[in-house]
Amino acid sequence: MKKILARLQKAEYIIIVAFFIIMILASFLQVVNRNLLGWPISWAEEVSRYCMVYMALLGTEIGLRDGSQLAITAIVNNLKGVSRKMLNLIAKMVVVAYSFVVFATSFVLLDRQMRFGQLTPGLQIPMYLPYFALTLSFGIIFLAQGAAMIKMFADFFRRMPEVEFCRKTG
Repeated sequence: MKKILARLQKAEYIIIVAFFIIMILASFLQVVNRNLLGWPISWAEEVSRYCMVYMALLGTEIGLRDGSQLAITAIVNNLKGVSRKMLNLIAKMVVVAYSFVVFATSFVLLDRQMRFGQLTPGLQIPMYLPYFALTLSFGIIFLAQGAAMIKMFADFFRRMPEVEFCRKTG
């Protein structure tokens, strides 16, 4: 499981770096053409925008995994022991459930976009490609956070009987 998650993280980083490079090049090309040559490139802005969407959504999982996302910790910081672990576990369950719902419903959006055949205005690519950012990122969030939740459950219940036993005999 750890090996799969490590590969998933590596793939995630590669995708983010690739989209970042593409976004920078497209933005640079757009600025150079607009200011020096006077030729607006309609598709460059669109490329930059879609790359940014993919990076932001994939970056969400990195923030969740590393714990660097914005959080209100006033309640959690005042709890100790089992109650703190239980609240963290509940929070993780909410993240996993939400990510699964978004992941599942993203297939409905993809199906609609495929059936309608709408194209992006600048690139003239199918609109389901930008919408795939939801499916990809929330699929990764669901897998990675689901694995983290399973580990939290295992750690929580592995230590619970010891706590109960110590209280009963002490």
